[in-house]
Amino acid sequence: MSDEAPSAEELQAHPAVQAAFAAAWADSFVDDKVLRHEEGGYIYFNPKTGEVAIRRARSGTRKALNLHVPPMILDSFLVATYHTHPNPVAEGWDPDPSEEDRIFAKESGVPWFVISEYGISYAGPVRRVGGLTGSCGYPQ
Repeated sequence: MSDEAPSAEELQAHPAVQAAFAAAWADSFVDDKVLRHEEGGYIYFNPKTGEVAIRRARSGTRKALNLHVPPMILDSFLVATYHTHPNPVAEGWDPDPSEEDRIFAKESGVPWFVISEYGISYAGPVRRVGGLTGSCGYPQ
């Protein structure tokens, strides 16, 4: 058992994470100007079993999603968050992590993935700060 969390690259390659990203993107209604909104959630890692688990957050608004209170999962550590930026560049929106995303990622101590029309990027640390010790939620 390692006390090092999976990296953002390792998480992004994991089938459960890829499926969560695809589902969030689909559920964001990116092609509907009226219903378009942010979707996302939390990514957990169980160091005893090696299992990656996903928990969705409540749907957000057109330009925001609350990821500040992650649920706790027994024997698992929060290792990243993810959310969509469904608004198109053609309408003047920025697909990259916002300044708020960057601040929250740095403050929270885990990578914050952003799914947009340009693909997947992230802000914050490469992996959970402090490893798989301490709080099972945000490490900072």
